Amino acid sequence: MELQPITLKEAMRFVDLHHRHHKAPQGGLFAIGLEENGSVIGVAIVGRPVARMLDNGYTAEITRLCVLDGFPNACSMLYSACWRAARAMGYHRLITYILKSESGSSLYAANFRLVGECGGGTWNRTSRQRVDTHPIEQKKLFEAVTK
Repeated sequence: MELQPITLKEAMRFVDLHHRHHKAPQGGLFAIGLEENGSVIGVAIVGRPVARMLDNGYTAEITRLCVLDGFPNACSMLYSACWRAARAMGYHRLITYILKSESGSSLYAANFRLVGECGGGTWNRTSRQRVDTHPIEQKKLFEAVTK
């Protein structure tokens, strides 16, 4: 496996085709690809934090990570690469969320730490009807921070 440059547009197309439970995000700051034998097997998309209170100019968020099945260590490789790139760009903190039901082993392997559980639930409200197209279980927030 080898890291490769990839455009946001290409990464978003990969996510739309292969992600288990989300579509591609609206935008992003940068994307990183992972290839094996000339084919893309995974991507990570990094953007500004979705939670506006976390958007302090020095925090970035991995908004999508998508890897094809059967490639051990690929997720950890992408998480680590995102943190190296974000630090090189001057970011002090990189966050990401996973579903509560997911283990987070790739994040631990990439030296991210669990901050805690948060979020989840439906966006549907009586005053504003919505159809949930994503999992509504609680999330776990992980972060990597400069020392």
